[in-house]
Amino acid sequence: MSEASQHETSDAQRGTGCVVMLSSDLMFVSRVKAVATKAGFEFRGRLPDDNADSIRFVLLDLSTQGKLASEIVAQCAERCPQARLIAYGPHVQVDKLDAARQAGIATVMTNGQFSSQLSQIFS
Repeated sequence: MSEASQHETSDAQRGTGCVVMLSSDLMFVSRVKAVATKAGFEFRGRLPDDNADSIRFVLLDLSTQGKLASEIVAQCAERCPQARLIAYGPHVQVDKLDAARQAGIATVMTNGQFSSQLSQIFS
């Protein structure tokens, strides 16, 4: 087994890896970081240029980074296809939620849904 395969298997067995959150809402980022870290995940604020094999979740804040929706789908497909991509945004910004779905993001939630399910997302 290659070293990369051993590392990937090890991450999967421990439920660890990396969470990438694309948001400029610093208060909410710190809350998500605390939950992700408690669940055993490393936390990053951007997609790395290399070594994306450990990424398990990519979280996209549509209220602050919504323009990235179609771009992030392509980047995740190329760099970290194993990662679960989740977009979330205000329930009143239906156009942004719909645009994320149309871009190919399978999991799109309102802020309230994302916030209430946060601890379950990383378990």
